Amino acid sequence: MSDTRPRGETFEYAGATVELVDVATVLAAARVNPVELLRRATWPAPVQRVELTVASADRTSGPVHTFAASISTAEEPLSKERIRKLVLGNDPVGLLLAKRIEAGDPIATRIVDGVGAAAAAAYRKLGLDRQAAPMTGREPGTLADAVVGLQAEISYDETGTVVRLHAEVPRDDVTPAHLQAFVGLTLQAVIELTGPDSLTGRRFVVTRETLPKAPVTTQEVTLDMVGGLADVVGELRQIAVSFRHPEAMARWGARRPQGILMYGPPGTGKTMLSRALANEIGADFREIRTPEILDKWLGGSERNIKQIFRDARRYRVPTLILFDEFDSIISYAGSGGDAASQAINAVAGIFKQEMNDLIEANPNVIVVATTNFPHRVDDSLIRSGRFDVKISVPKPDDASRAEIFRKMIRGLIAAHEAPGFQMFADDLDIAALATASHGMTGADIKEILRRVQLSKAMQDARTGGNVTPITTDELLASVCELLGPR
Repeated sequence: MSDTRPRGETFEYAGATVELVDVATVLAAARVNPVELLRRATWPAPVQRVELTVASADRTSGPVHTFAASISTAEEPLSKERIRKLVLGNDPVGLLLAKRIEAGDPIATRIVDGVGAAAAAAYRKLGLDRQAAPMTGREPGTLADAVVGLQAEISYDETGTVVRLHAEVPRDDVTPAHLQAFVGLTLQAVIELTGPDSLTGRRFVVTRETLPKAPVTTQEVTLDMVGGLADVVGELRQIAVSFRHPEAMARWGARRPQGILMYGPPGTGKTMLSRALANEIGADFREIRTPEILDKWLGGSERNIKQIFRDARRYRVPTLILFDEFDSIISYAGSGGDAASQAINAVAGIFKQEMNDLIEANPNVIVVATTNFPHRVDDSLIRSGRFDVKISVPKPDDASRAEIFRKMIRGLIAAHEAPGFQMFADDLDIAALATASHGMTGADIKEILRRVQLSKAMQDARTGGNVTPITTDELLASVCELLGPR
């Protein structure tokens, strides 16, 4: 049996089926970052949404795992973000406008916000923005699970439309049973709002891999989704911890890394890892490419690099700045005497000066540079103090490729499988796929899957359905096709 499908345990609660998937992984991940669960579940009225989070905290008595749930009966407020989503929609024009807004286009922003303001006014005039009636007569209290001894405190927000549950367990004592108990207490609180039989026949899946669903782009990738690079991921996690805890750094007079250089063959995931680090930190992601710096006009390149760092010093939120393909921006500093080489040398010189004190000027910023050709970058540019951490991102070995296949397939299952539709066969031979794809990178494995997905989708389009799940043989054929004749 293939292990590409997450392992889970199922229990029944008030007529509902609850599946807990890889709880040990959830509890381990919560030591580093809060883990959100149940975000995409649907609920009976009047409950609109339930948010459940597992996190870690330090108490005077020692570190604890915290379990928190928020049960809301109020509609999502008409924020600017929500109004934009309503106006833009998912059609091609909406997607184009969304990209223009994301890029900072002031005209597109004014147009959409103007339409949104009119829509919001109409929404309020029609009475569609009414908030839920408050839950009057309810007092703070507790819910308890006697089996594991878990006790959750219950409170209500000032509007009376949100119920909150909170429980803590010492980190050394926490077990999967505690998460199961807290999920049960959360469902019990929902039942008190919706009625004793309201959850009958419903199914809830509690897992960080499928809720929210795995992203289809790298913008939302996390370090947990990275396969086959355990040492690299571990080092990036440590960097994220140092970034998120400046008070601990200050207490010990420690200085977190200001710059990170990631190098290795093409397709090994350097850019993806940079995005994952930004998401692990909770930072904005700013990618700098060669055309943004190098300019054919005299002095233009120098002005561009100065402006990039001038902006970096003004960021007021955590920001990761990625210089992708770093060698193409400032390669072979100090070589050559022609005008182009002099321009590159000038850019490299400014880069060195700006990196000397960036962290002191703005501790909200961390710089990452990636390159396929580290020998093309002058050592003085990436010395310690500028780039304190240098990480090699190699091609994956057999075990790593197996993990990459497993995690990518799990993500696709989470994102696309639904009742009545199975995307992958249950008996996939991951070891055979890892062996057959010797020498391939994560990008290659993604392409293998893309080709098989496209083939299946075309079959589905031609036949109107009745397409069998993807098998090991089909994936192996895609591997051979990508490898080509040898």
